[in-house]
Amino acid sequence: MTAINQATITTNGIVRPTFVEVDLARLTQNFRAIKSHVGPAKVMAILKANAYGHGLVETARHLVAIGADYLGVAFLEEGILLREEGITAPILVLGGIMGNQVPLFLDYDLTLTASSLEKLEQIQQVARARNTIARVHIKIDTGMERIGVHYYSAAPLLEASLACDHCQVEGIYSHFANADAADLSSARVQLARFQEVLTFYEERGLELPLRHIANSGAILQLPEAHLDMVRAGIILYGVYPSEEVPHTVNVRPALAWKSHVVYFKVVQPGHPVSYGSTWQSEEMVRVVTVPVGYGDGYFRSLSNKASVLIRGKKYPVVGRVCMDQTMVNIGWETAYNGDEVVLLGEQDEEAITAVDLAEWAGTIPYEVLTNINTRVPRIYKRDQRVASR
Repeated sequence: MTAINQATITTNGIVRPTFVEVDLARLTQNFRAIKSHVGPAKVMAILKANAYGHGLVETARHLVAIGADYLGVAFLEEGILLREEGITAPILVLGGIMGNQVPLFLDYDLTLTASSLEKLEQIQQVARARNTIARVHIKIDTGMERIGVHYYSAAPLLEASLACDHCQVEGIYSHFANADAADLSSARVQLARFQEVLTFYEERGLELPLRHIANSGAILQLPEAHLDMVRAGIILYGVYPSEEVPHTVNVRPALAWKSHVVYFKVVQPGHPVSYGSTWQSEEMVRVVTVPVGYGDGYFRSLSNKASVLIRGKKYPVVGRVCMDQTMVNIGWETAYNGDEVVLLGEQDEEAITAVDLAEWAGTIPYEVLTNINTRVPRIYKRDQRVASR
């Protein structure tokens, strides 16, 4: 299918010329490259924030089909949606939980994060009342100061977990604060703290739970942290977590964000473009309008800084990005209504990356991807076929 045909795919009967295209073949290649790199460790595919903008359900379904061992989400609601869509793979909810949420975790067979003695006791009580077993991963704070029991006071929680007859402690994990930095001294301190906590099991002759601490940065440059399972986040989607990490795993972006020219006009010299009149040309130029804006997640801070691709060339965004529309200066070159506009991705020999957008917007690639609004339809490329969601 051509891009213009893809744009005519409807969502709830309404045609939207702006869409995200997810290349499932690239997602497969990325997953397999990570799996090969960390083996024999398992791979948990992290699907937080609408699978980093790629679409939660379809991305999860594909990753399970190609062999993801575990899925990781941030919130209970994400896990419930996956279950309601028929996904049966193990799902760990990584975020903090409220006590009144525990019954829903059990209803939907979701793995809970036990981040304190109080949380563990709440899980145990609910599971006992239902005469069932709750699957739990214990969260250790080794230096992030977010959620999790501190490494230096973890023993009481681990002791209590041994007495919980209605909790199966399947895993134990922590999270790196600086594994994507060139200086790994902080990450190594965290790993040493985590390993010290794990001696609790070894000293008692107990089988170790499933151990995981490695995020994308540690997958790439801290092999001693791969342990039993790694958590592949942004790297899974073909974006490196920082410019400091070595590219020890070859991945390519799986997401492209595209739109189309919907209006073309000639703008006279001295005639400002868009709100606030922040840009004007000193000569006659051709300006095209693209139906995408900050309401879609295309940052307002990209105003007068970003570029897009049209007919294989880069052209600058001019004037302020509006909620639903963005203007582009094509100089005195040619573009027509319906021409493809690439906001993020490749066109001919040119490319605009998540790193590019992040630099122009003054943020990080994570925010670029996760900020793409759900009103933007996702289109999935499967073996030269295209399906929309």
